[in-house]
Amino acid sequence: MPIRQQIFALIVSAVVFFFIIELVRRRRLREEYSVLWLVTSVVIFVLVLRYEWLVAITGWIGAVLPTTTLFIGSIVFLMLLSVQFCIKISRLTDQVKNLCQENALLRHQVEALANGAGTAKDPGGS
Repeated sequence: MPIRQQIFALIVSAVVFFFIIELVRRRRLREEYSVLWLVTSVVIFVLVLRYEWLVAITGWIGAVLPTTTLFIGSIVFLMLLSVQFCIKISRLTDQVKNLCQENALLRHQVEALANGAGTAKDPGGS
């Protein structure tokens, strides 16, 4: 890999890593979502420094060029990101359903109490 490409890839992976850390620090990104991004930036950083590892992975998966391996890696990354979000959406959907059911039960109880208090006679005899 040419040195200019190495420097560019190292800078990009370091910027992504520190940007994600900063987002987590400012509470704009939750830790559970940051793990995949941080691992990816570290893997890119290592593969740039150890380009022979990328070439070995390319041969291991049967790809012709290392860029193909990176492309496949990016597809796997996007799939993992999609699965992570699907898991979170499923969890949130269950929580919303449970909250709606609890809200309906509480509303029913409040209405029952209000109807019971409105029809009850005043025991003070006014």
